[in-house]
Amino acid sequence: MILTPLPKTAIDARQGIAAMWRAAGAEVVTMAAWEHDRILAASSHLPHLLAYALVDCLAQRPESEAIFNSAAGGFADFTRIASSNPELWHDICFANRAALLANLADFARHLQQTRQAIEDADGAALLDMLKRAKHARDEYAAKFAHKSASAGP
Repeated sequence: MILTPLPKTAIDARQGIAAMWRAAGAEVVTMAAWEHDRILAASSHLPHLLAYALVDCLAQRPESEAIFNSAAGGFADFTRIASSNPELWHDICFANRAALLANLADFARHLQQTRQAIEDADGAALLDMLKRAKHARDEYAAKFAHKSASAGP
């Protein structure tokens, strides 16, 4: 649970809300609203937008039926969040517009570098990116699994 109290929020109110969430089994993190927006733009809003954009891109192609009929587990895993409520994500995108745009720009640069490595047949650069990504994902998954296991039933 991420709490984003305002500077004027009473300390006893902050502590009471945090205690309530901890009693419900949540891990509580407190951060400024601007930091929450920046972090969630990267970890939640960008992935949702990318999933929606990929599905929409592929659905617009003439061979979309064959693409979707051939899709397997990886596609289902990556695009699952594109089944979320579109109106909600529309509102989130505009409510956190500045942070989301910064993350989109950063991702576009990274995607262009990846494209360039493939275009240039730069196998070393592509493999380095894939290995870095695998390592980062594996570390995240291990931490996530540890948190889930320690949370208990």
